Amino acid sequence: MSYNGSCQCGEVHYKVEGTVTGFFLCHCRYCQKDTGSAHAANLFVPQGKLSWESGFDFVRTFCVPNTRHQKSFCIQCGSALPNEQSKDDVIVIPAGSLDGEFAIRPNAHLFSASRAPWDYNLEELRVFDQLPL
Repeated sequence: MSYNGSCQCGEVHYKVEGTVTGFFLCHCRYCQKDTGSAHAANLFVPQGKLSWESGFDFVRTFCVPNTRHQKSFCIQCGSALPNEQSKDDVIVIPAGSLDGEFAIRPNAHLFSASRAPWDYNLEELRVFDQLPL
């Protein structure tokens, strides 16, 4: 399989080739900080191949010192981008960076002990198709 994606400003485009073996919603504090939200949604592709189709000069990777946690992003728009975790031989793809639809559902929540205290029963909230202002 191959997966194509890009950043929000369109400077960076990538392709990942391989098989997704996991799609996880991670609630660790690092992922909360990365996303500014309750969790990150990442696909994992062991032994995959990541190709930067354009904009590689806009890609930066931040590694949290003394951890395995890292985040790649576009320096122009800040969008999350895939990164290669060489220690684990896995490519991590932020689900929101993929272009087009994909028919994969999350497998599980990770690090639920760190879950944000407001991240419960969200399906009970009102739903709007656009900003309700």
